[in-house]
Amino acid sequence: MPRSVNAAAAKQRKKKVFKRTKGYWGRRKNVWSVAKNADEKGLQYAYRDRRKKKAEFRALWIQRINAAVRVHGMSYSEFMNKLKKKGININRKVLADLAMNEPETFEAIVKKVK
Repeated sequence: MPRSVNAAAAKQRKKKVFKRTKGYWGRRKNVWSVAKNADEKGLQYAYRDRRKKKAEFRALWIQRINAAVRVHGMSYSEFMNKLKKKGININRKVLADLAMNEPETFEAIVKKVK
């Protein structure tokens, strides 16, 4: 019995991998075994970093809030503690946006908390 090979599917699979590795350096872009490994690693990084991105943005929001609150003579932790005690439920993303784009509104929140 002759050997059965699904060449069309194999070609599609390779084409998909090479499309994703386009722009990589050296053999990572055009040699199947190397490109396949590079592609798998790239997908692992993408999966990990989609989660890591959330932590990085949270850290950025905290830095922005801290900088804006220190202008009003308060620390970030003090501000967040007083927000919770007053029952004001505004998340860090919104607070950071207010601090950057609408300082008057942010100042009103800080005064309400003090």
